[in-house]
Amino acid sequence: MTLSKNTWPSLPLSEWKDTYETLHRLTQIAGKIRIALEPLVNHWWNSTLYINSRGLTTSAMSYENIQFQIDFDFIDHFFIIQTSEGITRKIPLEPRPIAEMYKDIMYNLSDINIYVPLWTTPVEVSDRTPFEEDYKHASYDRKYVTHLWQILSQSSRILTEFRSRFIGKVSPVHFFWGAFDLAVTRFSGRSAPSHAGAPGLAKFVAIEAYSHEVSSCGFWPGGGDIDNPIYYSYTYPEPEGFKEFSIKPEEAYYDKRMGEFMLPYEVVRKAENPDKILLDFLESTYIAAATTANWDRNALERKPGIS
Repeated sequence: MTLSKNTWPSLPLSEWKDTYETLHRLTQIAGKIRIALEPLVNHWWNSTLYINSRGLTTSAMSYENIQFQIDFDFIDHFFIIQTSEGITRKIPLEPRPIAEMYKDIMYNLSDINIYVPLWTTPVEVSDRTPFEEDYKHASYDRKYVTHLWQILSQSSRILTEFRSRFIGKVSPVHFFWGAFDLAVTRFSGRSAPSHAGAPGLAKFVAIEAYSHEVSSCGFWPGGGDIDNPIYYSYTYPEPEGFKEFSIKPEEAYYDKRMGEFMLPYEVVRKAENPDKILLDFLESTYIAAATTANWDRNALERKPGIS
């Protein structure tokens, strides 16, 4: 399949909502396999997926004495299992119920002697039907999955540039399958008050995720009250004056419902220079967090001109 040359394609939520809900659950199956096998790394970094040259990957995971990984190929549209013993299994990504896909995935794993018991209830979604019982979610529109992948790829590139400007503790650019967002997070180095939890997120998960002060940003396709894709930026704990801070570009705004600054994806997509618009948003919202929370910026930021 040849990708469109439009590297910032449209992704209206209303046109791919059913596919989004199905794909969300498929990424959770892969993510739950990873979290079941990998040791805990601070802030649940052991659970995430990563951008690669064709889609998303778990990266290498250990099972007994072998390594294997799971990839989502969003160009040719396959769910791929590969092992260090040279075994490859491909399951087509196509309109099929989650229950059937889950059964197929687990069969292929067991057939190559990988047995991973999973908690099969999806998280951070309103319909929490277990994977093996879910015959409702069965959509897969290649066009919009490819559009999503192109946006994730471009966003990852810019987030990686933004990440490089920080020399303090900073997360990878990674994909959280719970919320279905691509994110990178900077840390002040100070601990944070115990998080109270969030809707659809277990309190113990939130406490680990937000154990230290953060400024976090990323891309989210939308959902719930947010009806189209957005870039977001927030800080925890939120300091006084953060939401009133002047940020760029002028189309960005503070959403009181979500407690985040937001920039509609359409603004970036239609900009003459999408890279600059997005970097302006990421930098200005980080400055808002670091300034109002009194971070030690001299110690945490890479000086201009130093590579």
